[in-house]
Amino acid sequence: MNKLMSSRDAVAQIESGMTVGIGGWGPRRKPMALVRELLRSDVSDLTVVAYGGADVGMLCAAGKIKKLIFAFVSLDFIPLEPYFRQARQNASIDVMEIDEGLMLLGLKAAAMGAPYIPTAVGLGTDVVTTNPDLQVIESPYGGDKQWLAMPALNLDVALLHVDRADQRGVCQITGPDHYMDDLFARAANNTIVSCDELVETDYFHSDPQQARSVFWERSCTNAVVHIPCGAHPSSCTPLYGLDASHFKAYAASAKEEGGWQQYFDDYIAVGEEQYLTKVGGVEAVKALPLPIY
Repeated sequence: MNKLMSSRDAVAQIESGMTVGIGGWGPRRKPMALVRELLRSDVSDLTVVAYGGADVGMLCAAGKIKKLIFAFVSLDFIPLEPYFRQARQNASIDVMEIDEGLMLLGLKAAAMGAPYIPTAVGLGTDVVTTNPDLQVIESPYGGDKQWLAMPALNLDVALLHVDRADQRGVCQITGPDHYMDDLFARAANNTIVSCDELVETDYFHSDPQQARSVFWERSCTNAVVHIPCGAHPSSCTPLYGLDASHFKAYAASAKEEGGWQQYFDDYIAVGEEQYLTKVGGVEAVKALPLPIY
């Protein structure tokens, strides 16, 4: 029942060519420490499924992504993630570009073990014309209406970040939105979760209200990695906000010759302990103001 692992051992389970889902939303509660560990590895040719932010941008910059399945890749106040922009403009990645609703349905189909979910979402739009693999089907129950069959987005691995977890894999998210992380967890064969705080199991029993912030079964969690501030520079409401200054410097690096390599050397190659020191330490991260949306 003890699922605690180091980030290196957890990420070592990811192999080249796998399909990896990354939870969170844009610059919000992304498993960035796990992404940085993946960036330090020699894994490549990944298919990535994400409501993307800097996680996707960094993996694009490092040449780790073969195909991206996405609804958007944004830093919110920086509308288009800069390294993702470069990858799209250079056509260096294959893409399946769909809307937010179809992403949700694809993850839900995988979570249910269904091959697809029929929907009216996307019909009459360029989502169908730009994704020739998407099938439009007739209802088996008759009628003249057609449906888009959104295929299951089956994941080999999901990477998620949560506020708290215990060693058994019970995970808690106390922010106002858990996004689609429960679907990512259920859609994956292997779910790796980083947490800001590691708690004893009694934490979830001492106050029944704590269970209201647990959104998937612990059996869906395969590995728990304790990494304080592991979502930085994205936010982890209510623990800390996004680091706008860091994101601005990161975005600026995309306009500089050798900017990605310099960012990699400064913040990724150094390891997680040094990374946290470079961004000001735990106290500085937890002092970041919470965003207002």
